[in-house]
Amino acid sequence: MELTEARILVAGATGALGGAITAELAGRHARVSLAGRDPSRLARAARAYPGVPAIPFDAYVPESCARAVRDASAALGGLDAVVVAFGAVAFGTADEVGDEVAEHLTVVNHLAPAAFFRAALGVLRPGSAIAAVTGAVVERPQPAMADYSASKAALRAWLDAVRRETRRTGVRVLEIRPGHLDTGFAHRPVAGTAPPLPQGGDPRHVAAAVADALETEAELVATSPDGTPVVERRAR
Repeated sequence: MELTEARILVAGATGALGGAITAELAGRHARVSLAGRDPSRLARAARAYPGVPAIPFDAYVPESCARAVRDASAALGGLDAVVVAFGAVAFGTADEVGDEVAEHLTVVNHLAPAAFFRAALGVLRPGSAIAAVTGAVVERPQPAMADYSASKAALRAWLDAVRRETRRTGVRVLEIRPGHLDTGFAHRPVAGTAPPLPQGGDPRHVAAAVADALETEAELVATSPDGTPVVERRAR
């Protein structure tokens, strides 16, 4: 994908990683559209990109996720990629995390991204892409994070299946699977308290790898043992 003039919707553009991805794509001269759940934060984020479409959505309303895709496509004259970079986390053992929190994680981390992508698959052309952030927990589910790990693993499974479906249509599927990042994400859980964590990686490095992956038709952005983002042509 040639990023210059590529039309890309970033859902979760108000977050640290989503904001870094937006900035990287805009820096490579893509035409971005921002989507976020908090209208005031969305307005602040959009000030850095005068004139770009800024579209609110509610993760609990699948139709609003689909509408964000349609509105971005209408505003930009089509879409070449949809990147989902939002999520929620909770901490606590399996018997501590209640059903309401588990449902919230499933909706935000799996069902809402899937709603964005279902709508995107209806408008994307061959050579375009969908991309979503999962995380290292899909490979190594963590104690006191069972429901979070499960919600992200569900999204990974969904992406894997859709990747096989879309090979015949020419729409690529990119999974972004970073390790722990310095985004403040773990300090804003919907329940529980984060355990002591090591220094997180720089989200800007992941954002650059995401842009590289879109340009090179890769299927996975992973993290090496030393924490460096790695672009891999085939997902695993």
